[in-house]
Amino acid sequence: LDPFREFERRFGYVPSESKEAVNVSSFSPAVNTREDEKAYYIHADLPGVAKSDISIDVKDNILTISGERKHKDEIKEKDYYKLESFYGKFQRSFTLPDDVDQNSIDASSENGVLDIVVPKAAPKETKKIEVK
Repeated sequence: LDPFREFERRFGYVPSESKEAVNVSSFSPAVNTREDEKAYYIHADLPGVAKSDISIDVKDNILTISGERKHKDEIKEKDYYKLESFYGKFQRSFTLPDDVDQNSIDASSENGVLDIVVPKAAPKETKKIEVK
């Protein structure tokens, strides 16, 4: 069993085209995801994106990272020989597995890397029902 395919199956990517009111992105940040026994981890490369320009939302079991990478000055393409940096709005969405504690999700950003920790919920105990 390929662990990366299993992770993708459980923590599936939601194409932004399937969401309502989608903004066309200028770029799509690279995202790495992993899992251990305690949590799921999302690491997004967001160089040049201020913390104040990043938004993380969870709705209907879908975690969405969105924001905007702004340029300091107005970009005039005629002033550049080559322009490889992407600026503008972005959005990435992921379906959360059923075993997460959505109320304990934590996020931090440092040196252009956004780190999101999605803790796993404690396993639910089996409830015995007495027959009367």
